[in-house]
Amino acid sequence: MKFTRKCFLGLVGATALSATLGAMPAFAQDVTLRMHQFLPDQANVPKLILYPWADRVEAASNGRIKIERYPSMQLGGKPPELMDQAIDGVADIVWTVVGYTPGRYPSTEVFELPFITTSARAASSAFWQMFEKDMKDGEFKDVKILGTWVHGPGVLHTSSPVTTPADMEGLKIRGGSRLANVLLEKVGATPVGMPVPAISEALSKGVVDGTTIPWEVTGALKVPELVKNHTEFDGNALYTLGFVLAMNKDRFDSLDPELQKAIEDNSGLEFSIFAGGTQADADGPARQLAVDAGNNIINVSGDGIQTWKDASQPVYDEWLADMKSKGIDGQALIDEATALMDAYSE
Repeated sequence: MKFTRKCFLGLVGATALSATLGAMPAFAQDVTLRMHQFLPDQANVPKLILYPWADRVEAASNGRIKIERYPSMQLGGKPPELMDQAIDGVADIVWTVVGYTPGRYPSTEVFELPFITTSARAASSAFWQMFEKDMKDGEFKDVKILGTWVHGPGVLHTSSPVTTPADMEGLKIRGGSRLANVLLEKVGATPVGMPVPAISEALSKGVVDGTTIPWEVTGALKVPELVKNHTEFDGNALYTLGFVLAMNKDRFDSLDPELQKAIEDNSGLEFSIFAGGTQADADGPARQLAVDAGNNIINVSGDGIQTWKDASQPVYDEWLADMKSKGIDGQALIDEATALMDAYSE
């Protein structure tokens, strides 16, 4: 074969281009991330929070990131295993209840204390700020946290009417976290720990007489069809649970800076407030389903609230002692969370 100058220059150019592309595989290659969580697709959290978040990240990456969505534990395992799945790389991103791993992230329990949270947005804002300041390089050092939030006011959904703690005597009630179970015990119920997906079957089979969940998820679980009594509380929430959107740290670190930016620009404080607020906003439509079904909705207010506060005070006493045994200043966490929530302006 005869090499002309033109052929030589073409070969040099092709070789240079090949070398350049070979040196930058991360910039040219699309990335697929697997997002795993425990609720069905039609539930409010995936539908209104997680999937819109994934859509925004994909758009911000100009299509270079694809986020596969796996609802209802489709990648295997049980909801309490989700955090370890993120840490171990079984999934790239998970959404989970922090309280599903009792004692592992003790500082976050401050937002689960009875009657402490003022609103989902205020508490979610405080949660992220305290995470950034105190938890990021401590309790959560093994995982990349993308969002922290709480749900709207916790509600009791029961087979028999509940107005006072005395009405809880003898009832088996599902609790969603360690502190929720302690609260149930202190107000006279028998706590039964189980993740959200198990609630419908447990209610239908009489394994439990009621459950602690916010309004927004009751529709997906058909709770208004399974129990006919719902107890709400004026003012601060009887209880809340904390959530995190977490990512495998090595997977995040392996992404090029542009893709990291696409994720981080859609995560953090503003996303946390959006997530908590969106979840709380979904309470209204879900509550209406119970109203339309003719269910009995009980509102506890005034002196009735104080009765519940008095009954739940031991939860604080035991939690503060437990935090002290772990070398954590629980009262300082309460003071900080309260101050941050009070300072929040919606």
